[in-house]
Amino acid sequence: MNWDLIEGNWKQFKGKIKEQWGKLTDDHIDRIEGKRDQLAGKIQETYGIGKDEAEKQIKDFEERNKDYRP
Repeated sequence: MNWDLIEGNWKQFKGKIKEQWGKLTDDHIDRIEGKRDQLAGKIQETYGIGKDEAEKQIKDFEERNKDYRP
């Protein structure tokens, strides 16, 4: 999946983001506004993981949702 699709349809993907990373608040998700680097940083901060692990989780999220069309 192209991240541009997620960023452009961020409001539609917010629910899926919450499913994947339940510790992120609605406020966090609203402030991220679809920016991949901000999502990675917030995942790192909230879950206490490194950059590589956060990127891996985002890549897995993209792969699992590649057929989703908002």
